[in-house]
Amino acid sequence: MEASKSTTAATSPSSTDLQLLLPPPELDSQLSSLIYGLSQQVQAAMENMLKMINEVDQNSAEVMEEIEKCKDSALEKKKLLEEEKEHFEKAAYTVLDMLNNSDSR
Repeated sequence: MEASKSTTAATSPSSTDLQLLLPPPELDSQLSSLIYGLSQQVQAAMENMLKMINEVDQNSAEVMEEIEKCKDSALEKKKLLEEEKEHFEKAAYTVLDMLNNSDSR
């Protein structure tokens, strides 16, 4: 019988043991306040990051639009330069032909 009492006492914690395991109400309140404060800070940081992400997206769209405009402008300039090149080549060939024809007389 003595052995069963000591086994029961060893396996089930007493009320004083439970009081040692549970935090005092003040500590529990402080931990709750700390966790709440941290969650508020995380929430604010996430909101700021969301604002920054939206701003980056908007700026990125503007940059891409500007790149497209520059690309179109560069292609147009390339086309004009190629046309001018063709005109100069035709003029140069015409002058060469004229010089060749005058030498053959």
